Amino acid sequence: MLVFWSISLPLPPEKIGKKFRVMARVCQVTGKKPIVGNSVSHSNIKTKRRFLPNLQKKRFFFAEEDRWVTIKVSADALRTINKNGLSTVIKSMRAEGVKI
Repeated sequence: MLVFWSISLPLPPEKIGKKFRVMARVCQVTGKKPIVGNSVSHSNIKTKRRFLPNLQKKRFFFAEEDRWVTIKVSADALRTINKNGLSTVIKSMRAEGVKI
């Protein structure tokens, strides 16, 4: 006798759209993302762990287009924006194909 079990999804497939997408933990400026390594105990037992980037969701006023821009950036990318300026960073992001 065969029994088929149905798997219920949290949302039906037609409801999954732009509104319900989960953003990845990736910096939009530098491209930093989580890396995998080992957590080493005192007895030298190694277990897998993830090193997450220090991401912040930050709003910047983009004066050239006279609007606010929200970007998910790492702390390192904030320093890059302060050093090079927002307009040059956004220009390089658009050259890479990131929609802002």
